Amino acid sequence: MSLTIGTRLGPYEIQAPVGAGGMGEVYRARDTRLDRSVAIKVLPDHLSASPEVRQRFEREAKTISQLSHAHICALYDIGRESGTDYLVMEYLEGEVLSDRIRKGPLPLEQVLRFGIEIADALDKAHRQGIVHRDLKPANVMLTRSGVKLLDFGLAKELRPQLGPVDAAGDSASPTKAGLTQEGTILGTVQYMAPEQLEGKEVDARTDIFALGAMLYEMATGRKAFAASSRASLITAIMSAEPAPVSSVQPTSPPLLDRLIQSCLSKDPNERVQTAHDVMLQLRWIAEGSQVGLPAPGITQRKSRERMAWAITVVATGLAVWLGFSRAVTVSAPDPRVWQATILLPEKVSLKNAVISPDGSRVVFSGTDSTGKTQLWVRPLDSDSATRLSGTDGGLLPFWSPDGKYIVFFADKKLKRVEASGGAPLSLYDAEGVGGAWGPEGDILFSLPSGPIQLLPAAGGTASAVTKLEGSATAHRYPFFLPDGRHFLYLALNLAGTSRDPSNQIWVGSLDSDPARPLVPGNFNPQYADGYLLFVRGGDSGGSLLAQPFDPRTLEMSGEPRVLAEHVGLYGEYLGFGNFSVSSAGALVLDASRLLTRLEWLDRSGRQVSTFGEPDLYFDPRISPDGTQIAFDLYDSGTQTTQISVWDVSRGVRTRLTSVPGSNAGAVWSPDSARIAFQSNRKHQADVFIRLSSGTGTEEGITDEEGQKIPTDWSSDGKFLAIFDREPAGDRLVGVSAIPLTGDRKPFPVVPRHSLLVDSARFSPDGRWLAYGSSASGRMEIYLVSFPDGERRIQLSNAGGNVPKWSRGGREILYTAFDGTVMSVEIESGPGVGVPKPLFPLPEGAGGNWDVSADGERFLVNVPVLKSSSVPLSLVVNWVASLER
Repeated sequence: MSLTIGTRLGPYEIQAPVGAGGMGEVYRARDTRLDRSVAIKVLPDHLSASPEVRQRFEREAKTISQLSHAHICALYDIGRESGTDYLVMEYLEGEVLSDRIRKGPLPLEQVLRFGIEIADALDKAHRQGIVHRDLKPANVMLTRSGVKLLDFGLAKELRPQLGPVDAAGDSASPTKAGLTQEGTILGTVQYMAPEQLEGKEVDARTDIFALGAMLYEMATGRKAFAASSRASLITAIMSAEPAPVSSVQPTSPPLLDRLIQSCLSKDPNERVQTAHDVMLQLRWIAEGSQVGLPAPGITQRKSRERMAWAITVVATGLAVWLGFSRAVTVSAPDPRVWQATILLPEKVSLKNAVISPDGSRVVFSGTDSTGKTQLWVRPLDSDSATRLSGTDGGLLPFWSPDGKYIVFFADKKLKRVEASGGAPLSLYDAEGVGGAWGPEGDILFSLPSGPIQLLPAAGGTASAVTKLEGSATAHRYPFFLPDGRHFLYLALNLAGTSRDPSNQIWVGSLDSDPARPLVPGNFNPQYADGYLLFVRGGDSGGSLLAQPFDPRTLEMSGEPRVLAEHVGLYGEYLGFGNFSVSSAGALVLDASRLLTRLEWLDRSGRQVSTFGEPDLYFDPRISPDGTQIAFDLYDSGTQTTQISVWDVSRGVRTRLTSVPGSNAGAVWSPDSARIAFQSNRKHQADVFIRLSSGTGTEEGITDEEGQKIPTDWSSDGKFLAIFDREPAGDRLVGVSAIPLTGDRKPFPVVPRHSLLVDSARFSPDGRWLAYGSSASGRMEIYLVSFPDGERRIQLSNAGGNVPKWSRGGREILYTAFDGTVMSVEIESGPGVGVPKPLFPLPEGAGGNWDVSADGERFLVNVPVLKSSSVPLSLVVNWVASLER
């Protein structure tokens, strides 16, 4: 009969049931003497009447009492209360290995580490003359301190076994919780050695057979022996050989394959003879896989050769490669670096993309022509991507270690969805800014500001695992290292400049190890193949660098080398470079650094003329008098953005700004004599003003933490409209106005309410501001009364961006999500008309355009190579480029 909560067994108070098995029921209890949690294993009443069962129960207690080992569950006490026999054991928190394997194969590092710990525990038992006899994944618990070997209920001293497996084929295992009867039988028999099935004498080598079956299952996610019935399963164990591990999991080292085959030999004399030998071989493989010894090197070469083959046939389809790759045999490293382009769905605007751990798929967040942001999965052996339903608003996705699940942020929640599709599951309420799923099931994520948060594998409450140091106000973009305990992250001072000394890449730990800084940086770090990867550059992009890094010693070495000259940034999040690396030698990145040119279009969208030579232009702005054009230009030498001004009639270009820092976002004064702009030279963004001629000195308008970005200048010259983002907390943004006389203290017009606000523009009469906001869940265009901000009117009815006034305030133009320029008539009051389409912008133009005051001419920044969506670059065997 089950025990109720509060029941006392001696000094132990029952708190909750944990599970039940063939040999007993397990409860969590409190030791009232020592005030600690323990596990109580109770022999059920209907079994305690059997002398044989009671004898087995007592034998387990005596057996465990002889074993003291870090990877064997400790026995604290044994007792009998009112006819109830019980054991008191160490209470373990973690995940049963069998549950972990159901999620898919384990990473190689975990297979080796767990195998070493299990073999070490077995060696201890065998030296004490004890054979486990029921070794299987269900009897191994994964905890933060490593594996714990459980359930010695069938353990015996090294003497002949009394008889064969019982008639039902069951092993009387005490770990049946959650399984059907048939599953229990198969779940036990599958790890039995042939001599055990035949009722012959068993010894330490019997446990080694079971260990080999477990290693096989951990490495492949499949059982070494499987069949539809108990009889056929026993036949398979007695006579069949499992498929080589490398044929199921090609990234597995050949030496591990050979070791497992030896453990699974039918003849005990042909197996590895001791658990100690198994442990030593696993250690050698683990050390070799980290220092580049031959066996693991072959593994990496195989993986990269398969991917290299994929690129060579990319023109005819990656599917050919995937079918062929399983038969590839590699005799030498491939020194070539392969590159290809991954095309995204038509008219989908990329936010960010992440490659799966095995390098076979890419998940990306993108916004389609309706303005809906969702997640998509694109296999590399397919020419199309699949939209994941239920992921509306999905941002910053990341993979589970086995590639089965994708975690993302949407609706201010952390959510999980199967990569193959299905209904998403909410994991936690969080407005996240990047995350990572560790090999042991732990999830790390970052908030807009503050330390990295840890969500345990079992769920529950998130807690901080990093501590803010110096002037840093945010830790972002965690990335797990191979050991599953250490992780990389980026520390930022959100209120400072890109040169703030607190902006560094750090390595932290889930354990008590102190965090340590690695290298100065402003962008998200990642690790693969012995290299730390990070971006170094400015606000519009930078170079992707790789620097040697040892994940065991956590030490940097050598000098950083350039992998890619330009990586695009995820503009909605500070410090996020759009690249992703897998452990299979593949790298994806947004390297769409496309040259553009300025084109004049008429009101029907027909090109009238071009202006200037192709270059890296951004944000063109026509002066109120129509004689000049200001624009941002990326300077690859300093990796900063600077403002230039073009005299339209003379064709003369003058550079207006220069370093320190990036200077961007020109806003004309109503007399066309001055320009306001943002600069990150002291804080994240301050407002400066200087003469449009480039003469004279700059005047600082703001000098405070946060972001103050000018967007428009009122026609009476008295106010600047700015985006105003808070320096910490949720990092929300609103629209404020700065008086250009008096104390120049900004006042809110649209309170901080959203993460996205764009292009606030004054009406010619100065009574209204048009702006875009994502407060409703997608970007829409609104009018708000100025300066009181009391009236608000929605203009767009199907989403939109970058509003602009024309025709003396009688029209507002904006861009629909499909790239169409929309027109809304404005009357006094104001009365607003129904949005009407004017013309589609050239592919790739986006919101990079401006309109003349009369609304007749449009200056559009057009990519020289037009495309309806930005492609991703795929680089395979990128390490080879560093090792030449």
